[in-house]
Amino acid sequence: MEFKDYYDTLGVKSDASDAEIKSAYRKLARKYHPDVSKEPGAEERFKSVNEAYEVLRDKDKRAQYDQLRAGGYNAGDSFRPPPGWHPGATQGGDFAGEGFSDFFESLFGGARAGPRARRGRDLRSLLEIDLATAFAGGKTRLALRDGQKERVLEVRIPAGIQSGQVIRLGGQGHPGSGGQPAGDVLLEILVRDDPRFRLEGRDVLVTVAVSPWEAALGASVAVPTLAGTVELRIPAGSQSGRRLRLKGRGMPASEGAGDQIVELSIRTPPAEDAAQRSAYDAFRLAFPGFDPRG
Repeated sequence: MEFKDYYDTLGVKSDASDAEIKSAYRKLARKYHPDVSKEPGAEERFKSVNEAYEVLRDKDKRAQYDQLRAGGYNAGDSFRPPPGWHPGATQGGDFAGEGFSDFFESLFGGARAGPRARRGRDLRSLLEIDLATAFAGGKTRLALRDGQKERVLEVRIPAGIQSGQVIRLGGQGHPGSGGQPAGDVLLEILVRDDPRFRLEGRDVLVTVAVSPWEAALGASVAVPTLAGTVELRIPAGSQSGRRLRLKGRGMPASEGAGDQIVELSIRTPPAEDAAQRSAYDAFRLAFPGFDPRG
């Protein structure tokens, strides 16, 4: 049996913080997800990433693993648990109904630990959704492979969910043994980037272009929100980068919805003929003391 370097699997240092480990896991799980990746061996890489994360995300498992790793083991070294190693069985998660490696089983128990009664293992995976679904909620279908079989689960997405939150599907994981219940499916949400909107916590930020005269004189302009288009009054004398707030138009939450932040971007029309160039020149002459860099 070979020793596995879980830190190397996730591409992090041994003193990585919980946030760094989680970020590395998300990146690699997204890259090698079998439903997305076309790379050879993607499914095996995905399972290896899940196994590493299962150990390093858990304080107790990580401490036990670090204790062994401190003995000078490197990835690929021949390994046998030291005499008297009995950390106890774990309810770890894996992908698509297939077990962890012999190395994991030898350290933390599991299917090879014997036929005694135990709750089924949890299955862990990423679920990508678009921002519109995260905002409004809804239902989506998720295909999970179980060996050569594939099963489709219907997942209810609560309105206002954010990246990093976990949806639990009770009883949809590994079957239990000895009359014990099945494990759960744990889906970590990843909200995809949106071409128009970006999230700042529960606030939603959108950039809206305005003309120089709308910014200078004030105007009412149509502004997109995740719930539809609304009219927004642009105050006279506005500059690029100014932020205006639409109260309660952000991501919904039980403690109160976030806001939508509208950031103004002034765009100037091109001067394509003599009349337009003359208009710009007259504009310049009307403001002889103006220095945009002053």
